[in-house]
Amino acid sequence: MTLVSLPTPMLLTDRLRLRPFTSGDADALLALHSNTRVLRYWDGPAWTERGRADGFLARCGQLAEEGTGTRLAIERGSDDAFLGWCSLTRFEPEHRRASLGYILDDAAWGCGYATEAARAMLRWAFDTLDLNRVQAEADTRNPASARVLEKLGFVREGTLREDCVVNGEVSDSWVYGLLRREWDPTRLSPV
Repeated sequence: MTLVSLPTPMLLTDRLRLRPFTSGDADALLALHSNTRVLRYWDGPAWTERGRADGFLARCGQLAEEGTGTRLAIERGSDDAFLGWCSLTRFEPEHRRASLGYILDDAAWGCGYATEAARAMLRWAFDTLDLNRVQAEADTRNPASARVLEKLGFVREGTLREDCVVNGEVSDSWVYGLLRREWDPTRLSPV
C-alpha cells in the first residue's frame, strides 16, 4: 500500500481554533500531560520530562506524513489559551474509517469545549475525508467522556473487558461508533 500524506487542517468553531501543533506547544503539552487529574483515565503515565512533549510533536508530523492521522491543538479563540488537543488517528482510507480522541485541561472541563472540538473534527472527517465510520473509546469509569460522545450521536457498541491498565489498575473501555448516515452536524444547538 502506498502511503499518502494527510493534510493537517485548521478548523474554526464559534469559540475554538483547532490548529496544527508547533514546537512552541511543548510546554503547554507537558503541563497538560503531567496533570494526574487530567490523566486519571488515560492509558499512560503522567509525563515528567520535556522530551515526552518533543516526541509527541514529532509523532504528530509523522502521523500526517504516513497518512494515518492528525492531531490538532485546541485553543480558545477569545484569548488563544491552549486547552488540549483532538485527534483523528488509525485513518484507513480504503475502509473509510478512523478513530477520534481528545484530551482537555481540567480547567476547561464542563464548558462544552470537548464536544465543540470533536464536532469540528467529525465534520472534517465526514465532509473532507469522506469517512463512513468514526470510532472512539472511553474508560468505563469516565462518564463525562461518554456523555461527549453520546451528545455527538455516537452509539455505544460494546465493552472491551480489561482493555487497559490505567495507573496500575485494570480497566474496561466502552467502544463507540458513529456512521456517516447517523451523523448530524446540527444535532446540538450552537454553544
